[in-house]
Amino acid sequence: MGDTLTYENIEHNMYFFNHSTNFEAEKFMGAKPATLNGEAGYRFTVWAPHAKSVGVAGDFNHWQPQAMIAVGETGAWSAFIPQAKQWDLYKFTIEDQSGQVQWKQDPFAFAYEVPPLTASVIQDFPYDYQWQDGDWVKQRQALERYEHAPLSIYEVHQSSWRTHEDGSAYSFDELADELIPYVKKMGYTHIEFMPLMDHPLDASWGYQTSGYFSIAGRYNHDFEPLMRFVERAHQEGIGVLVDWVPSHFVVNADSLALYDGTPTYEYMDPNRARNIRWGTINFDLGKPQVQSFLISNALYWLKYFHFDGMRIDAVSNMLYLDYDEGPWTPNRYGNNANLEGIDFLRRLNQEVKKHDKSLLMIAEESSAWEGVTQPVENGGLGFDYKWNMGWMNDTLDFFSLDPIYRSYNYRRITFTFMYMFSERYVLPFSHDEVVHGKHSLLGRMPGDSRYAQFANLRAMSGYKMTYPGKKLTFMGNEIGVYLEWRYYEGLEWDSLARDYNSEYQHYIETINHLYQEKSAFYYEDNHQEGITFLEADDADQTIIAYIRNGKGKTDKAVCLFNFTPVERQNYRVGVPYPGTYCVLLNSEMQEFGGKWQTQVEVFHTEATPHQKQPYSIVVTLPGESAFILEPKDVDTTVKLKSLPTTSARAVVKSPHHKKKRQHHKKK
Repeated sequence: MGDTLTYENIEHNMYFFNHSTNFEAEKFMGAKPATLNGEAGYRFTVWAPHAKSVGVAGDFNHWQPQAMIAVGETGAWSAFIPQAKQWDLYKFTIEDQSGQVQWKQDPFAFAYEVPPLTASVIQDFPYDYQWQDGDWVKQRQALERYEHAPLSIYEVHQSSWRTHEDGSAYSFDELADELIPYVKKMGYTHIEFMPLMDHPLDASWGYQTSGYFSIAGRYNHDFEPLMRFVERAHQEGIGVLVDWVPSHFVVNADSLALYDGTPTYEYMDPNRARNIRWGTINFDLGKPQVQSFLISNALYWLKYFHFDGMRIDAVSNMLYLDYDEGPWTPNRYGNNANLEGIDFLRRLNQEVKKHDKSLLMIAEESSAWEGVTQPVENGGLGFDYKWNMGWMNDTLDFFSLDPIYRSYNYRRITFTFMYMFSERYVLPFSHDEVVHGKHSLLGRMPGDSRYAQFANLRAMSGYKMTYPGKKLTFMGNEIGVYLEWRYYEGLEWDSLARDYNSEYQHYIETINHLYQEKSAFYYEDNHQEGITFLEADDADQTIIAYIRNGKGKTDKAVCLFNFTPVERQNYRVGVPYPGTYCVLLNSEMQEFGGKWQTQVEVFHTEATPHQKQPYSIVVTLPGESAFILEPKDVDTTVKLKSLPTTSARAVVKSPHHKKKRQHHKKK
């Protein structure tokens, strides 16, 4: 009886691996069950093209390296070991051309020891898992990238959302019992996990990856709990995304760095290989084998764990040759574009969409690079969405100001109107904004009392909910935690017993459900037709007003924001139709932690044109508030008067804002 994973078929697969056309590399690389002459064992295969010799050592041979055989001219080495069994520990011994030997982890291992231990672990993958989420997948595939659907993401760090009394993290099964119902109750549509792949340092939060095909040992090696989590989320109508890091990897000597004694997964040029800012190593994205490794890995997580998409970390680092600190060399055209990185990202998105067009590919990209979310065939990168880092920076900077200074910085908040439709955006208040001395969102808010801070926070959150773009918030933001996020312990859930926190949580739950229920807040997120600007030039009162437009004539929301603590009485706002408008949201109501106990619920229009609209109503705007109205009983058959339309570019007049700025992010 022959070997079920032979040198011949490995050599055949390696041909395509070496030409970046095999994107199931995990099926034949690493430690795989096999039989030889009727004897069961494991075949070990590793890519180390410049090694002098390669061995494999583990529990199965008392850690005495057994020589592996070169697989033709493919750069792969392979060995069959009948004594090997599941859960054995092992490593590869890589001898370079000078005779130096390094003990290396298996880049394709499905499991590793829990750090600081570093051995790879033999583990079989449950390819035969019987998924029970077919209805969800069909529903997702019927959508067009959530183009006309709500997308509100709750970003989670697996081991610090909640912890047990002894400080230990929740398992995926325990998270399924608590996190999924919580996310559903709070009105989010998706959970996004920060990287779940193996990483040696907890403080890297998973962004310095060592084991790309493994669930981090600290989260439990077993695959099925994570599969059950995703399946259960889907059954409850919640999508699940995962962060992925194809830009750079950990420097540890027993991982990918200088794998065969030469730059194997990284660039040959040390200036391109070293990532000084993050203390990591950049992948050589132009190398065919690296493309095979990374694209195989992306499809592995999407296909076999049923994730609904990925947030791709550090895309700017893959687009620019000079994104990092230190010396750099221009490309063949004399500029700073990383041509290999651009081609890789396009190829990645094409291959993912070839597998399933409904999978979301979201770029964490912090510059003004054009075409991130444009189709590859139109010269773009092919992502579905891009994080709007410019909006995030400007919004947080503006709301961090004492209200007395906001009128002088009014253009900081309106500048984003200039480019709000230049890409398909996600508006992120992510983990990166609540660490490293930046303070929590609540901690950023000015004010001499908790009431004032929470009033600011409610106004900002209401503004985000109505602003065009999909939404993302980091765990804890929704309960108004005061401390920065700490990866080594659970969130401040006990803060819900303090004044204003539970009321703020109720407010976030309310606006999240409004966002899902009212098409005006999401249906035309990516088009100018989705918003009609009413006021974006009132620096003196520091008020912004616009109408969000949804599916039909009456699917509208009149959104008013008062960014100072001064109540604005008799404020006139323009509306398109005669009739009545009712209050949809007032962030200053007592149930949300505000001071208003009662309010006028319905407003009648006057035939007074205002803000380029044919009719208007007069309201009282609470100080530091989000105040939203919707048509209740209006006459849409009335022929509208011919009034000039107002666009974002028309209302933002300052010539200082004609050019888009770049917003580079440092980790």
